[in-house]
Amino acid sequence: MKQLSGAIHDLASEVVSVLRDGGHRSVAGTGTAQGDEAVLRVAAARALGADVLLPTTLLRHPPEEPVLALVREAMRAYPPGPDASSATVWSHWAMERTVLRLTSVDGVADGSGGRPAGVPPTAQPDVSDLESAPWQRLTHQLAVLGALAVPGADSAVAELAGRRSLDVSRGFVRAVRRRDWLQAAGAGRWLAAVDGAPGSLGLDAGLDFVLHMGGADPRVALHARAALWMRAAAGGEGVPPS
Repeated sequence: MKQLSGAIHDLASEVVSVLRDGGHRSVAGTGTAQGDEAVLRVAAARALGADVLLPTTLLRHPPEEPVLALVREAMRAYPPGPDASSATVWSHWAMERTVLRLTSVDGVADGSGGRPAGVPPTAQPDVSDLESAPWQRLTHQLAVLGALAVPGADSAVAELAGRRSLDVSRGFVRAVRRRDWLQAAGAGRWLAAVDGAPGSLGLDAGLDFVLHMGGADPRVALHARAALWMRAAAGGEGVPPS
């Protein structure tokens, strides 16, 4: 049976492929898995969180029902438990918020968002544990929560990342120097989302370098390409080259 790490790799690769091509198509293979493969695919979707829907979020493609169904099933199958980490709770919140946003008409949910009973769609988890975190830990945690770093992000995590963008910039440089490409890509994605990188950082060149050095890992490529898309959109330069 294919292991979970392989399923996460495959699903992330499919998302990256859509981002790289920019074409109007769905994440490949969604809804076609069966048996153990289907179970692993749901678990992989929970691991990637709202990033499964990133092509819709960034490219403004209409959401594909099989992709939405996969995310809903991941939310249903893996809800945060009472002892879940803050990262897990925030990841689930981001999935819920993204599905509700994509399945609403004129701001009203269509009823298929899969919102857990008793949890209002506007409720946000607590972010107080990151308020005074050292910049090294802050960067690590933000990289784990990279799926929340999207255009127009209005979460408490995004607000914190914006306020502490200089700390995130320090974390980005540290991660590059340590060759921690996944953390560097996640930190760079946050800097792109909140437009908080100082000009002296050279974020675009840094992201290109991270993608070149660590892009064989599709999770690194996903964050880096998302960051480059946001940087290009903000600068009016169009889609970054593949």
